[in-house]
Amino acid sequence: MSSSLRHLRNGSVFLLAVCAVAIAGYMVAGWSFLDAAYMATITVFSVGYGEVLPITDPSLRVFTILFIGLGCTGYLYIGGALVQFLIAGQIETTLGNRRMSKSIENLDQHTIICGYGRVGRMVAAELHLAGHPFVILEQSDVFAASMAEKGYLSLIADATNESALIEAGIQRARQIAVVLPNDAMNVFITLSARNLNPDLLIIARGMAPSTEGKLKQAGANQVVLPEHIGAERIAGLILRPTASSLLTGDSILSHLVNDLAEIGLDVEEFSIPAESNLVGMTLAALETRGSSAFLIISIVGADGVVSRQPKHDTTLEPETFSSLSVIPTITPSSPRSLR
Repeated sequence: MSSSLRHLRNGSVFLLAVCAVAIAGYMVAGWSFLDAAYMATITVFSVGYGEVLPITDPSLRVFTILFIGLGCTGYLYIGGALVQFLIAGQIETTLGNRRMSKSIENLDQHTIICGYGRVGRMVAAELHLAGHPFVILEQSDVFAASMAEKGYLSLIADATNESALIEAGIQRARQIAVVLPNDAMNVFITLSARNLNPDLLIIARGMAPSTEGKLKQAGANQVVLPEHIGAERIAGLILRPTASSLLTGDSILSHLVNDLAEIGLDVEEFSIPAESNLVGMTLAALETRGSSAFLIISIVGADGVVSRQPKHDTTLEPETFSSLSVIPTITPSSPRSLR
């Protein structure tokens, strides 16, 4: 708890205690609770309406004098603590913004993340985990506390405004991730970013597949369609359940397959029935027979045991499920059997 907030709390407790004692004292003198509370209120806040009842008893007059002194002291103390609290908050906010701006000015070869929605939060978390410098541009101040709590450098600004991009250091940045859930805004930000830094690597998010061409025309180097990727992933789980489950359990292999997909290579799974002429053949012979057109990454035996990165002298057995074969063809609609 800050000192200003602590002073405000202590002053409030002191004033309430003084008022409670004053009310009790007037009630002991024969006043009703309402009259005593009214007298305490107008006295503490120095309204000066006059005495509720005539005070003729000298001891009650002395009591009232003490109450006036203590009550006014507590009231002034609370007022000073409240002013201190407000000023301290403004100063802290100003200093925090200055520190944030200074830290952003010192960034170089960093990444700018436009948008702190679902995708932006995941991107920021991954970059933070990797120790990669980045700054977030988010228009809504709702996420300001969350970003500050995580220690992210951020600016509460509209990314469609070129001045916000410049403040985020776009001339010094290595890349920018435009991940707003709005295709039109993403196109506009991409166009502005390309104009401000021709050498910038721009990775843009698209909601509709038709936006991919517009984003690339605006200057995006890479366009990511999260919904399209999700649909492909679901289809893969349906069409290639074994291969997909193995990929899910191996993050490195999963990233490798994604990279291969960029150059036209895909992953397929094949079964080897007992009558296949491949039974008894080694992996080296199989790959040679296929003129190195594919590469066996893993094998699932009939007993369900998974062999990752099998050796070339591994012999194929009946009912073996040879999965995760990288092939430079379009993925078929269903797993095939190797004969």
